[in-house]
Amino acid sequence: MVLEAETAALCEWARQQRAQKSPFEAARAIARRLGAHVADGGTTAFGFWLPEVRERGIHPKCVFLELFEPLGEVDFHLPMQELPFRRHLVPLVCDDDYYWVVLSGLTAGNRERVGALYWVRCQDNEGNWWTRPDYLPWSSPFGAFAPAELYDRARLNRERADLGYFQGLPRDADGMAWIEPSVNLLEIHPPTACAETSLAGLTRIFAGIARKLTEGKPLTPFEQCYAGYDGVQLMPIEPTVTFENGPSFFEIHDDQPGADGALVTLRRPTACNWGYDVVVSGMSAVNPRLLESSRPDELVDFIATLHTFPGRPIKVVFDLVYGHADNQALTLLNRHFVAGPNMYGQNLNYRHPVVRAILLEMAARKMGFGADGLRVDGAQDFNYWDEEGSCLVHDDEFLLTMGHQPIAIAGMQYRPWTIFEDGRPWPREDYQLSSSYRALIEQDPRAFQWGPLTFAHNTPFASAFWISKWWRLEESAFLGEKWISGVANHDTRRRGAQTDPHSVSINRRLGDTLPDILLNAYDHIGFNLLFHAFLPGVPLDFINTNVRAPWGFLRNTDDRYAVKVMEEEWRSMLWQIDEQRYQRPDFFIRLKELGFLTFADLEYFMQNLARSMLATQNDVARVAQFFDSLAPSVAGPKPLDVAAMSVIARAWMDDMHAYCNVALHQEDLDAAQTAAMLAVRHFRQDNPWLAANLGDKDCFYFRRPVDGTVLVAGLRRHPENTRQVLLLLNLEGEPATLNVADMMPQAGSGWRQVLPDESPLPPKLTLSNGEGLVAVRNGPA
Repeated sequence: MVLEAETAALCEWARQQRAQKSPFEAARAIARRLGAHVADGGTTAFGFWLPEVRERGIHPKCVFLELFEPLGEVDFHLPMQELPFRRHLVPLVCDDDYYWVVLSGLTAGNRERVGALYWVRCQDNEGNWWTRPDYLPWSSPFGAFAPAELYDRARLNRERADLGYFQGLPRDADGMAWIEPSVNLLEIHPPTACAETSLAGLTRIFAGIARKLTEGKPLTPFEQCYAGYDGVQLMPIEPTVTFENGPSFFEIHDDQPGADGALVTLRRPTACNWGYDVVVSGMSAVNPRLLESSRPDELVDFIATLHTFPGRPIKVVFDLVYGHADNQALTLLNRHFVAGPNMYGQNLNYRHPVVRAILLEMAARKMGFGADGLRVDGAQDFNYWDEEGSCLVHDDEFLLTMGHQPIAIAGMQYRPWTIFEDGRPWPREDYQLSSSYRALIEQDPRAFQWGPLTFAHNTPFASAFWISKWWRLEESAFLGEKWISGVANHDTRRRGAQTDPHSVSINRRLGDTLPDILLNAYDHIGFNLLFHAFLPGVPLDFINTNVRAPWGFLRNTDDRYAVKVMEEEWRSMLWQIDEQRYQRPDFFIRLKELGFLTFADLEYFMQNLARSMLATQNDVARVAQFFDSLAPSVAGPKPLDVAAMSVIARAWMDDMHAYCNVALHQEDLDAAQTAAMLAVRHFRQDNPWLAANLGDKDCFYFRRPVDGTVLVAGLRRHPENTRQVLLLLNLEGEPATLNVADMMPQAGSGWRQVLPDESPLPPKLTLSNGEGLVAVRNGPA
């Protein structure tokens, strides 16, 4: 039932906002009321921003809210089901470019039931119907391209199990809490971070670890890889791109808007993605691909499990992608959201007051699930061209506003810990030299940025990598207390595996094979000693690296560019696959079914694919013709045409996605190594003062002359002079014997080695490539 008085009051309120405030401030206030809001009395208010209605000359009375209510039980565990829905078209009330209605009698979703599904339907002057989604939903069980779900969000936060965590946050005089930074962080890609590929599966892992710690039971090597952190950063969990050629996850049979009913095919979302190819619309909700139950409660359960972790709470950081939109977003967003193409798809129009307000509201609603921090991806991409100054300007005001928005949980407010990935002037060629990685932390004393050794293009498997980056290590030591540090993350692992091993001089001391070299480069005890036990800032690790599992660019949704994506990524095979791994019966199932029975078969195909794509300028039809004439012939389906090439590309991406799941690699873990790495992280947790910059009396240097070995020494003093930490490390090179007194003459005596094991510090020791130790001495220096 339409509640006309309440609808009229909502329209009048919105008009007053526009009359009394600036365009942006009015848009910010109105954006908080957009979408669907369930009130305690059972009423629901809907609001949408639809400037395209006026621009297309459509009569406002041709704009409707379309509702779908299931007439049977929706089973989210089924891969596909057909269900009848009751269907309604409800006229929306026009208020300039906004449209409103308040209704009663609708079913709101919760943990046990599905709520009404909805979107906007408009009929143009030719009688054609077109659709607009809710840009700001609480739940999208069938993805961004389907109707959103009416959801009781207030109930979700009222019933969460970690209310005590929020109640216990220290607050300032105004009652506002500020989330303090974590001591260290673990980055997680939910679809590959557990066997179940869901947030519920991750929750079970952390709940199991918590239970064992409470009961004093030992952790398995696999569990140790998740332990020792007080912060978890989830890679993007927004609804993402979908399959270019379908099928749709919400498919209406004989779509007739205005009909009383509809038969709908529902498909469980299966589009795999690494998270950064977003369509912006619906980013306030959770990607249903990550929800075992398709209920947003699953995310709250995960956060609550970490907030109530024994010993100390684990903070949760969301990774928000607002620096660009994939081209698929053009079918969802109105034209005002888009400012033109870029290398990732489309730039967003942050300068438009309503777009700006909606994007900020998206971030606030997503953080309202209870996250402690937000990492803003690609912050250097938030820019615009200043016509008056004829220059490119970074929209730092927008970025800092996003980070300062208060988050409310059951009446308690806090401001999140904010992290920016900002490598400006990236993508300028000299960015590695000219980027300070400090642009935003110099404006906001509470903000952090990804440091230079965390940014994408780092290859620690290359010879002389560390000595060539020494100036950045020194900056990290004396300036890096507001940097996220370390070299193992989703971008560095991906970039590393993309490297042509024939084009770079490789540090062969890291392993006997390319897979071993890659894994050791990013997961090495010596490098972990450097970042976790000595350098300031917040060390970041990546779960795929901890478990020594593969990683890469995961995107199985392409059709038009699928073969090109496969060709660009094929070198990751050389770094992460060998014949033994390929022949495991649970790996590369789809490719084997297509006829690539050995790794040699696949490598031969990929090598020729790379050559022919280059020669034909990515003309897949000509590439297929070339393969048909190749001798010896390639394995795979016959005949090899454009369609078959797309099938191979999809199989490649799906198999690589499965191959990257960490649960499939736990049996290869070395218990001694995982225990040693965990001990290093515990040392960081026990010495949080290491997060601060090195002081005037501290030192950090390498032995000169290098003479084939980068021997590093460092000495840090507790600010109250109650403890000192000594680092000795062969960062790269030949084994070297050193005399501690000669290497660090100012250190003195009385040291006790604590990492990688506990023993008296010998006066003389030999360190091989990547080996190191940390010693401590208590009392004044």
